[in-house]
Amino acid sequence: MLAFLFVRAIFFDAGNTLLRMNYAAIGEALTREGAPVAPETLARADWSARVRLDADLLAHRTSTESVTTADRYLRYLLEGAGITDERVLAAVAAWRRTYNPPVGVWNTAEPLAAEALALARDAGLRAAVISNSNGSVRQILESLGLARHLDFVLDSFEVGIEKPDARIFQLALERAGVAPAQAVYVGDLYSIDVLGAGGAGLRAVLLDPGGCWGRRDCLVARDVLEAVKLILARRAG
Repeated sequence: MLAFLFVRAIFFDAGNTLLRMNYAAIGEALTREGAPVAPETLARADWSARVRLDADLLAHRTSTESVTTADRYLRYLLEGAGITDERVLAAVAAWRRTYNPPVGVWNTAEPLAAEALALARDAGLRAAVISNSNGSVRQILESLGLARHLDFVLDSFEVGIEKPDARIFQLALERAGVAPAQAVYVGDLYSIDVLGAGGAGLRAVLLDPGGCWGRRDCLVARDVLEAVKLILARRAG
């Protein structure tokens, strides 16, 4: 069994880890276009959409923060929810580009995020975020009350380095004052989060709420709280 005996820090992704898309707002946009979908259905569709997106990112090495990537991700999510009408897809994509700038649709806390962060901190671990973002992730975390559980936030826009580049993970290690073997990264995209962390010498936990990733060479958890519990159990063992 893989052990985390020497772990002193957990670094978290933001999107699909501590934050989620505002599925209710997306659902309202769909309803306006005559194609209503329940937020719960959109959430489930997202589980497989991120796997499809990851394959694209790995194949083409494109930025997670580009408009093209965001549009493709939304398309995959909507297709997974049964929306295939090109008019509706185009209309909702156009709506997303102007919704709630600069934060956009990533303005909702994952239900178990605060509990997971508090558990990590109560265990005496450093907790921080490493996120590909447009400069807004700290503001979002603060507005949702999650930033108070964090030692620091690294935003790719602010530091000029984007995951999976190992240098952004190395910056976090330096900031936390820990060695690679003393930190674990928790994220939702295999090529960006798991391979990126591994390139900097960190182990990672991949979030897979719907069992969509198949077998991977890393630990897997259904949600961020389960990921923290998994790390702590192996740390104690």
